[in-house]
Amino acid sequence: MTDFFKGIPQIKYEGASSTNEFAFRHYNPDEVILGKRMEDHLRFAVAYWHSFAWPGGDPFGGQTFERPWFGDGMALAKLKADVAFEMFDILGQPFYCFHDADMRPEGATFAESLKNLNEVADYIGDKQTRHKAKLLWGTSNLFSHRRWMSGAATNPDPDVYAYAAATVKANMDVTMRLGGQNYVLWGGREGYETLLNTDLKAEREHAGRFLQQVVEYKYKIGFKGTILIEPKPQEPSKHQYDYDVATVYGFLKDFGLEKEVKTNIEQGHAILAGHSFEHEIALAASLGIFHSIDMNRNDYQSGWDTDQFPNNHPEKAVAFYEILKAGGFTTGGVNFDAKIRRQSLDPEDLILAHVGGMDTCARALKSAAALLESGEMEAAKQARYAGWETPVAKAMLKGSLEEAAARVLDEKIEPQPKSGRQERLENLWNRYV
Repeated sequence: MTDFFKGIPQIKYEGASSTNEFAFRHYNPDEVILGKRMEDHLRFAVAYWHSFAWPGGDPFGGQTFERPWFGDGMALAKLKADVAFEMFDILGQPFYCFHDADMRPEGATFAESLKNLNEVADYIGDKQTRHKAKLLWGTSNLFSHRRWMSGAATNPDPDVYAYAAATVKANMDVTMRLGGQNYVLWGGREGYETLLNTDLKAEREHAGRFLQQVVEYKYKIGFKGTILIEPKPQEPSKHQYDYDVATVYGFLKDFGLEKEVKTNIEQGHAILAGHSFEHEIALAASLGIFHSIDMNRNDYQSGWDTDQFPNNHPEKAVAFYEILKAGGFTTGGVNFDAKIRRQSLDPEDLILAHVGGMDTCARALKSAAALLESGEMEAAKQARYAGWETPVAKAMLKGSLEEAAARVLDEKIEPQPKSGRQERLENLWNRYV
């Protein structure tokens, strides 16, 4: 045991009336909702990068956190892993997620970085045999180092493309070795800043071929997990090729990957794209590419991705309603891609941020499940579209434009507007949250 979380108890469920800040009020892992344990519904994961690698900087200032594992060298990387699994145990987290650069120190060469990664992966693999937390998904940091300043798969230099391929291959190997259930590709710099120096068509084609190669390698090594793309609209690039769910789906269709790759959707990214979180989830589900989420929130008055922990359960309940309607998670889950504020310096802050986030999600899940189970919202939707269930309407869709037009004259159709009843449904929703 390290001393970093010394004195912080394991977090237990105590119920909504508890005044103990080191307790769950709503997250009861064993509570059964819609026939499934709450822990199995939510599948919570800790983000290795924000929780253990982020130094507390923002666009205008540098490091504020002082962590005993910050620095280079394998000893510190292993200390970081020790602290991470202690936190997983305190929270009872079933999963965690990582980038390669979060876990291992950067080497002087790729070969040295690979050696470091494999050594830390072996160390973490041993920990997984003795702790509850397992790997939800792995990914690659293809955005922080200066080599990625012009992108990875979309870089104008083919040597950088090759370096990206080597990096992803290494991390897919480690993800599979650690039993990871998914592999995520986040194109942090897969975009452009100006068209004056960009061949957009070539970059998009290279990104598509790269993703095809990832899928091909998945089958070659026998990885049973799911390949995911995480849409991101901007920041740092002016335009990103994975702007939102709709853009990603069009990209996947272009390269024949819509049956192979699904999405990991983050609330903060949805907001930056001008969408709601629930819109992105619902659209992905309707297109057959929904799979997992990164849970956070943005400051609506800031123009960048602030990655704050969720604290608004009515807002999250709408998202969980769409997730439940989509059938819930299979190998995906709820990864807290969120970071404590740079003024929150204490170890307790890191624990309590996750406690609050988990309680918020649990409360949202219960509200969404209750409304879905009541059937009231879905009944209202079905009533609104009931006309499309008639034989005449179904035949119209199968017929021609002329046949549809002829009905208007033959049947003297003069349709009158019908209320969407939005306020009634909002009131219904508020009864459950």
